[in-house]
Amino acid sequence: MPALRSPHDREIFRLALPALGTLAAEPTYLLVDTAMVGHLGTGPLAALALATAVLATIAGLGTVATYATTAAVARLSGAGHDADLRRLAAQSLWLGVAVGAVGATVAAALGPVWISALGGEGRTADDAARYLRIAAPGFALALLSMAAQGWLRGTGDLRTPLLIVVLGNLINLALNPVLIYGAGLGLDGSAIATLIGQLTMGALFVRLLWRGSAAPSDDAVSRRPSLALLRRLGATGAYLLVRSGALLATFAVASAVAARAGEPSLAAHQIGWQLFIFLALVLDAMAIAGQVLIGRALGGGRTDEAVEAAHRMIFWTVAVGVVAAVALLLGRDLIIGAFTDAADVRERARELWPLLCLMLPFAAAVFAFDGILIGAGDARFLALAMTAAALVGIPAMVVFREAGWGVAGVWGGIVVTMTARLVGTWWRFHGRRWAQPGAWRG
Repeated sequence: MPALRSPHDREIFRLALPALGTLAAEPTYLLVDTAMVGHLGTGPLAALALATAVLATIAGLGTVATYATTAAVARLSGAGHDADLRRLAAQSLWLGVAVGAVGATVAAALGPVWISALGGEGRTADDAARYLRIAAPGFALALLSMAAQGWLRGTGDLRTPLLIVVLGNLINLALNPVLIYGAGLGLDGSAIATLIGQLTMGALFVRLLWRGSAAPSDDAVSRRPSLALLRRLGATGAYLLVRSGALLATFAVASAVAARAGEPSLAAHQIGWQLFIFLALVLDAMAIAGQVLIGRALGGGRTDEAVEAAHRMIFWTVAVGVVAAVALLLGRDLIIGAFTDAADVRERARELWPLLCLMLPFAAAVFAFDGILIGAGDARFLALAMTAAALVGIPAMVVFREAGWGVAGVWGGIVVTMTARLVGTWWRFHGRRWAQPGAWRG
């Protein structure tokens, strides 16, 4: 049985608590939108589900930038390489600009085709495409913000990202009812509110990275793109892109299968999925703390310390997952009712609810193992493990859906995917091949 106290607990919670606030705040954009748009009717909620499925998939680019930067910065911090830390601030900015521009362009230009591929039709598809066009500029800066957060996390500063993200959410929260109901803009109002909040956040993160990249002598050369450093980030980022691509492809297939089960099923899937994303990112707070602690320890050559901190992180993450699962199970009807008044949507949501609750503790363990391996820079294995899990989970979704399980079949496939990820990442962690010391992973 794990000890009730550990010397790593204080540092884990010092890092995890602000990370928890940041991660909980990020999906609040979509939770707020889902709750407010849901009361406009099934059609607008289904349109939002299609639009957010596209945005969530593209957001994987930002996640890759975040995680690749966090791991590299944490190792350099542990090794005491301050000059390289400043250079990585500038490279994070350039990386964020590129990722944001690509992501926003894809969302706006290819959004209608993507929505059609997900099963969107008629007015629902048109509304979803318009949402993407309106939100695209803010989405570009949201992706840039992810790269900035990676650098700040690696240095151990998780409080500043929290303050900025909370500010963006408050703007979105205040503008949503005004624009959706007060101005009568409906779904468009939700997109505009999100746009304004994300533009504000992005501007603040750009300012922070620019200041962080300044050398003591304010040498502007340190801010220029460095192929050597970008290549190092890219070595990790390329594998994480494959890992995120397989993960997000699984999510996209889930939305597509749910869409073909009808609008009530798609709307119910949107409710369950946004709750899962919200809770997944909350659970991931421990994993972020682990990325920093493990990266620092390995960067400083303290392998045993990294392993001890990893075990402690797993314990706390799973404990939080169990509490979240019990809370969702006990509050089922109240939570579902907060998102929709439609009886058919509520019925479909109840069908998937047991699977959502059952999966959370196991998903928590997966997030912990992911954080450990990302912090160690073991991205190649994560790419292989997630690809294998997708190859198992995606067919399972289709088979369960064809068997007549409806939206519950979609979630059965998600559970299969998560189980495969758990088996693979546990095996890698147990073998300890991830614990390689040094300022850069060999």
